[in-house]
Amino acid sequence: MFTEISKSSAGALMIAGALLLGGCASQDSVAKAQSTADQALQTAQQADQRAQQASLAAQSATEKADRMYQQGLRK
Repeated sequence: MFTEISKSSAGALMIAGALLLGGCASQDSVAKAQSTADQALQTAQQADQRAQQASLAAQSATEKADRMYQQGLRK
């Protein structure tokens, strides 16, 4: 996930940098592009956190199912 976040951030920074170096962007345009990139990064980080939580829940469920299966074998 982090790699995807880094790629999207790098892409946004490259666009903002190109606009800035090209001289065709106002400070307002660059600020808006940066704000959009910041929001995208925040959304991606939140999604990554949710994915990590889901992964932990799945791991816990798998461990519980394994314990239940092992208990069934002992009976």
